[in-house]
Amino acid sequence: MLRGLTTVSYWTDDVAAATAWYAELLGIEPYFVRPEAPAPPAYVEFRVGDHQHELGLIDRQYAPAGAGEVTGGVVAYWHVDDVTAAFERLQVMGAKEHEPVTERGEGFITASVIDPFGNVLGVMENPHYLAMLEVRA
Repeated sequence: MLRGLTTVSYWTDDVAAATAWYAELLGIEPYFVRPEAPAPPAYVEFRVGDHQHELGLIDRQYAPAGAGEVTGGVVAYWHVDDVTAAFERLQVMGAKEHEPVTERGEGFITASVIDPFGNVLGVMENPHYLAMLEVRA
């Protein structure tokens, strides 16, 4: 039934500011923007990582009722090569600690932040992810 992650969406009151922040973090510009300039964007998407997963930024006015009023219980973790370095960079860029760097055992290390727009962003060293990449290579 579930075949893989397609898009992780984050709500924001300022899509343009969130786009600039994530473009700096990711080192790339979004590949999809709606509406297009000169109108302010309501939705943008970045393609991220080894499988080009989508990270979407959506104007909070389109959120379902109650969405984003409090930090939710779901954390999407993105694989990184160095959790500590990623966690530190996110904080330097203005994100706030949500969960500190935590060793989970057997090579799994996690951390999460709340981005400047109120969304939880998780980072993780995950040996299963690396093993999957080796198999696919």
